[in-house]
Amino acid sequence: MFERSGRDRVFTGVAGGIGERLGVDPTVVRLCFVALSLAAGIGVVLYLGAYLVSDDPASGTAPSGASRTSVRRAVAIGLVVVGVLLLLRSIGLWLGDGLVWPAVLLATGSAVVWTRSDDADRARWSRVVRLLPDRSQDVVAGTAPRVRLLLGGSLMLAGLWQFLLSNGPVDSLRRNAPLAAAAALIGVGVIIGPWFWRLGRQLAEERRQRIRSQERAEVAAHLHDSVLQTLALIQRSGEAREMTSLARSQERELRAWLYGGSRAADHSLLSTAVNDAAAEIERTHQVAIDVVTVGDCRLDEPVQALVFAAREAMLNAATHAAVHSVSVFVEADDAEVTVFVRDQGAGFDPATVPPDRRGIADSIEGRMERNGGSSAVVTSPGRGTEVRLRVPRRTG
Repeated sequence: MFERSGRDRVFTGVAGGIGERLGVDPTVVRLCFVALSLAAGIGVVLYLGAYLVSDDPASGTAPSGASRTSVRRAVAIGLVVVGVLLLLRSIGLWLGDGLVWPAVLLATGSAVVWTRSDDADRARWSRVVRLLPDRSQDVVAGTAPRVRLLLGGSLMLAGLWQFLLSNGPVDSLRRNAPLAAAAALIGVGVIIGPWFWRLGRQLAEERRQRIRSQERAEVAAHLHDSVLQTLALIQRSGEAREMTSLARSQERELRAWLYGGSRAADHSLLSTAVNDAAAEIERTHQVAIDVVTVGDCRLDEPVQALVFAAREAMLNAATHAAVHSVSVFVEADDAEVTVFVRDQGAGFDPATVPPDRRGIADSIEGRMERNGGSSAVVTSPGRGTEVRLRVPRRTG
């Protein structure tokens, strides 16, 4: 059992997971699967089997740099693949020497060119270089990549040549032009394909790093402008109620920013308008107002009237209910917008409200009726108050 790679994958991450488990470049593993696939599709069967016995990549796996390969392990894996190919050839699971062996040479050359040594191999090579005279050290160190490129390129050219020899006379290119063109395209793809793949990965990684850097800078700037400033005000404040009000206000703003992102600063949204009204009443009357919003919409005339009515309901609760907290629930769907303002305070008898007290009648009930909505005040002495507000959504 092994875990598929979440950061180095072409299709499912099987080759990347095997490479990470064995300590070799996933490119080597992919080339081995390709070579085995030419033996009557055995590589495809092995790939599917590896996928079935592997686990999903762990969430949050961070991308890292290019994989390093142990030369000994890569050679050992290559010999194992060659042995398996010879075994499959002997039992008849074979697509022909003219196809398989040239592909093996191409894969081997590509692996030599594109894989990188691990730390142990580089350490051994460095020890060898240090034993040479001073002038020879730079020459040998600079020659090693060229030797690897020359050896890998020679193996790939030998594979292409063997493919042409096995599938038609080389001297009759005019008659075999399609075959020669196909072989040339395959060779070019094998040579530069890994380079393009790694270039794409590097560009994607750079983009991810740039996005992370921008996000960190945005978070740092927001925390400096909001949380740190509020903490400084709290340190200078000597009143418990003022400190509580500052903390509540900052908590509301930070929650809106965390869960709303850039939308939290959009004052044309229902959620922002309700939160602003609640924050204003909190600061003025020192009463905690907890707002929960489900869904959101743009402010139009009826929805704006709903916000004003909800603000009046919150203000009445903060002023007359003798409570320390008020609950507000806002829901917006495709058909209507609903607001519930609830407190567990003293409550009242609507029949005993004096005629000159027009807050509920004008600012809540009358406002909702004028904008095509509805309202209800559910209350009784000693059992708290709930104000229910509804307004239909405009279409078009």
